[in-house]
Amino acid sequence: MPNRLAHETSPYLLQHKDNPVDWWPWSAEAFDEARRRGVPVLLSVGYSSCHWCHVMAHESFEDEQTAAYANDHFVAVKVDREERPDVDAVYMEAVQAATGQGGWPMTVFLNAEAHPFYFGTYFPPEPRHGMPSFLQVLQGVTAAWTDRRGEVDEVAGKVVQDLSARSLALDAPEVPGEDDLAQALLGLTREYDATNAGFGGAPKFPPSMAVEFLLRHHARTGSDGALQMAADTCEAMARGGMYDQLGGGFARYSVDREWVVPHFEKMLYDNALLCRVYAHLWRATGSPLARRVALQTADFIATELRTAEGGFASALDADSEDASGRHVEGAYYVWTPAELREVLGEQDAERAAELYGVTVAGTFEAGASVLQLPGAEAPDDVRARLLAARARRPRPGRDDKVVAAWNGLAIAALAETGAYFDRPDLVERATEAADLLVRLHMDEGARLSRTSKDGRVGANAGVLEDYADVAEGFLALASVTGEGVWLEFAGFLLDLVLDQFVGENGTLYDTAHDAEQLIRRPQDPTDNATPSGWTAAAGALLSYAAHTGSEAHRSAAERALGVVKALGPRAPRFIGWGLAVAEAVVDGPREVAVVGPDGDPATVALHRTALLGRAPGAVVAAGESGSEEFPLLAHRPLIDGRPAAYVCRNFTCEAPTADPAVLAGQLGGRQ
Repeated sequence: MPNRLAHETSPYLLQHKDNPVDWWPWSAEAFDEARRRGVPVLLSVGYSSCHWCHVMAHESFEDEQTAAYANDHFVAVKVDREERPDVDAVYMEAVQAATGQGGWPMTVFLNAEAHPFYFGTYFPPEPRHGMPSFLQVLQGVTAAWTDRRGEVDEVAGKVVQDLSARSLALDAPEVPGEDDLAQALLGLTREYDATNAGFGGAPKFPPSMAVEFLLRHHARTGSDGALQMAADTCEAMARGGMYDQLGGGFARYSVDREWVVPHFEKMLYDNALLCRVYAHLWRATGSPLARRVALQTADFIATELRTAEGGFASALDADSEDASGRHVEGAYYVWTPAELREVLGEQDAERAAELYGVTVAGTFEAGASVLQLPGAEAPDDVRARLLAARARRPRPGRDDKVVAAWNGLAIAALAETGAYFDRPDLVERATEAADLLVRLHMDEGARLSRTSKDGRVGANAGVLEDYADVAEGFLALASVTGEGVWLEFAGFLLDLVLDQFVGENGTLYDTAHDAEQLIRRPQDPTDNATPSGWTAAAGALLSYAAHTGSEAHRSAAERALGVVKALGPRAPRFIGWGLAVAEAVVDGPREVAVVGPDGDPATVALHRTALLGRAPGAVVAAGESGSEEFPLLAHRPLIDGRPAAYVCRNFTCEAPTADPAVLAGQLGGRQ
């Protein structure tokens, strides 16, 4: 009989609806039940495409004996971290503080006041490698709860006290200046892997936000070193195993520092961020590789992740069935020499093995290899034949949940990529996703719901990154389409940021003032796999202020960037988007108004040139002269009856021009 999770919208929670564990969703009712029964809460946090979450579910949550013990001695609560990033953030901070590490699945034991007292991640079904079995953990927690309750309460109290003291305070926050950004570049240079590209060791994650900073820094200063690190990192990722050489799109990270073997799950947020990175790299360099990867990644998002409602699904699983019917990580993506021969024949298979790095020994497991492309491009017919053969394999599962923030990132990426490469279909996919967010995720007061699935909106409120990233997507769409309604919708969201998420001295919180009160209000300015809500909000506020002249939004953006001045020079890898936004502040950002009749070839040429400008954070408004949709178009006449472009920054405007070449020179862009 299904448990309470059967009524949820989260694919991850629905995967556990038939477990013998009597799961509850995160709710006040679950903690009331723990209080009534006098038992602790078992909190398990994960997400749909998490490999080890699936493993622990199969080993322990589907085991009748373990489930029976958990049901008798605990109230078991299951949380999808992608639906409730606030819950995940608070308890992950506790896990990391207590154990020195974190990850998913996350396993935490709480009292009825939601105070944590015992922490862990994955636990095996039997003792292994120094770890107790999950059943032993349950028994040990029960013994402590029953026999040493005073110690349990003391630990819980100390943890909550420690977490409560961690709120950030910025005294007189200052905007980062040129020296701060130069120091951040120096810090990234020190951490750069000159042999393999990227930053740090294994596992190696795509440094999307840091690369955006490097590209903006190069655009503003001409730094060859910044551009070289960005370009080499992008090439290494695109030629390695983390990139799907057949179908496009990126896996979540590389398990090694050489970019050879990925963790195979594909996330919407990674692909949205990387699509935009490669499009911006092409804008800076004209690299054919960057163009190909940007377009293939955009097509992956638009086809493989698009939902029936017009939004974009969260992820593809790492696991799928292999030839024997077992669920195996990477089974859909890896190849042996024999499999190549079966599809391509002897001669073409030998050439394909050489091009894609497929060896007899294999680069992954069981003699299989992850496809790489270290040298020449593979012939189109070889790639097409392999892709067609792969399509007949059992496909990885898809998490169809639509997350507002990640769709905002995808909207920005698809809109810009479509505009750069004359792909109106990509702009249309971005517009459809934006329509879905307005229609389904925004209420009449512009409050956002974080998730939806199958056209049904979830119950969880949007967090700061939702408001910021959706606003970012709407602002990009406004610049690309010339439709001012998207600027208006971004304004609604950013007004709510000012009203609900801003604390003292410009600090920002991840949850709204009127959100559910957890044991601590989450607040993290550092990037993870996506830009932090804090710095994403700063970027969107800055762009909106450049569009509208709003001093309130500009001031809020500058105050929020005080944390970048504090952290950027010391930890640039972890605040890359904040550094990218700071580059825009130092550069202006520039405000570009393109006036002219819609569809006029001269207007189109100026608009495209403006969008291809590399000036950090530049905003673009395009439309009829005097249009009320964009404040930047007010009092901007045509030049001798011809379409014209106006470039301004810091209250000073350059002479208007009707020549795309002159405009490109003003913005450091391509034509």
